Amino acid sequence: MIKTLTKHGNSYALVIDKPILELIRATPETPFEIISDGRSLVLTPVRDAKEEKKFDDTVAMIHKRFGNAMKKLAE
Repeated sequence: MIKTLTKHGNSYALVIDKPILELIRATPETPFEIISDGRSLVLTPVRDAKEEKKFDDTVAMIHKRFGNAMKKLAE
């Protein structure tokens, strides 16, 4: 996906489409950590530890319950 910057007052903004926000579980209130190597930017949603643990526990449960089926589908 290629995006362009949008003028926002005296600054520029990058508009992130709603499906992308849903994919990374972000809302307009979600803070982002921004890292740059001088050539590119990496935006990472900042999550509190409680929310991260809940997500990790859910992923582990899904993997335990459906892991074999997912492996078979991947073959």
